[in-house]
Amino acid sequence: MKTTYIAERLFDGEQFHHNVPLSVVDGHIVAWNTLAGGREVRLNGTLVPGFIDVQVNGGGGVLFNDSPTLAGIAAIVTAHARFGTTAMLPTLITDRLEVMERAADAVAEALVKGMPGVLGIHFEGPHLSVPKKGVHPQQHIRRIGERELALLCREELGQRVVTLAPENVAPEVIRALVDSGARVCLGHSNADYDTVQAALAAGASGFTHLFNAMSPLISREPGMVGAALESREAWCGLIVDGHHVHPAAARIAIAAKPKGKIMLVTDAMPPVGQEQASNFELFGSRVLRQGDRLNAMTGELAGCVLDMAGAVQNTVAMLGVAQAEAIRMATRYPAEFLGLADSIGTLKPGMRADMVLLDDAGKCLGTWMAGEQVFGL
Repeated sequence: MKTTYIAERLFDGEQFHHNVPLSVVDGHIVAWNTLAGGREVRLNGTLVPGFIDVQVNGGGGVLFNDSPTLAGIAAIVTAHARFGTTAMLPTLITDRLEVMERAADAVAEALVKGMPGVLGIHFEGPHLSVPKKGVHPQQHIRRIGERELALLCREELGQRVVTLAPENVAPEVIRALVDSGARVCLGHSNADYDTVQAALAAGASGFTHLFNAMSPLISREPGMVGAALESREAWCGLIVDGHHVHPAAARIAIAAKPKGKIMLVTDAMPPVGQEQASNFELFGSRVLRQGDRLNAMTGELAGCVLDMAGAVQNTVAMLGVAQAEAIRMATRYPAEFLGLADSIGTLKPGMRADMVLLDDAGKCLGTWMAGEQVFGL
């Protein structure tokens, strides 16, 4: 059955329109700017492409590391759908190999069953730098082994992102990961500029949460930050929560990078989607929530209480980015990073009907995954 949505305002990924019909059949957009029968639904607000988040550690009270199961993934997807995320990579931070294997099996099962919202998996670690580990558990940081390499190369895991520290992973291993179809991001690293350049030459294509947990840019040593800003090809994830990155630094990054190479990420933790302030355990240590900030007992930032709708709002309000560009940073650009721009990230005929309805303040009123409403109204 065809359903035609007529929103007060619609952003197709390039520009805004007013009262433009958008028709959906079998989960895909089939017509645009035409009325051709079927059910009509009028929407008060702004209809935009669904948000795509490549770094989601948890939500709805669930941490993926603690619940590397189909049920755990479903709970995280449901929590983030309330805030307009229609596609994500559940993200496993540094852990035991057995936990990595369970997480991989759960994602493979989700993909086989066609679970909405799941694109693949992001392994953030365990092949990181101890000096830049953040809250990643040091006891599980290690060199890559054959069994781990085989796991990271599993094709049935959909879109695979692997965050690693290039000083601890040889360029030939990075090349092997890339050749297998994985996207290698650099992060949690103290690597010098030349080491980062070697990793980029080997095929690394992104940087995880730019500025955070990586060697800084200084005058005589550009570090990982300098290499990230200099690269014209590599994508950078950016956390815009007012805590992880100073607004001035974020604006500098956006100005330095080619348009389309900065994408918003949440680095979300279990409290996302929970109304009450909630502390939680992370590898046996307490993480404290104070408003929209999470800190380990030792003081480090411990992920975020950030959702994608909030990230877009913050990008507009804190950074002065135009709403259209902020939305692209949460939709089209991550789709391009993942090689999925021909199916998600914009609202045009042939695209999957992943959609979000926003109010005038940018809050999520409704969410659709493949044409099915999963939140709101």
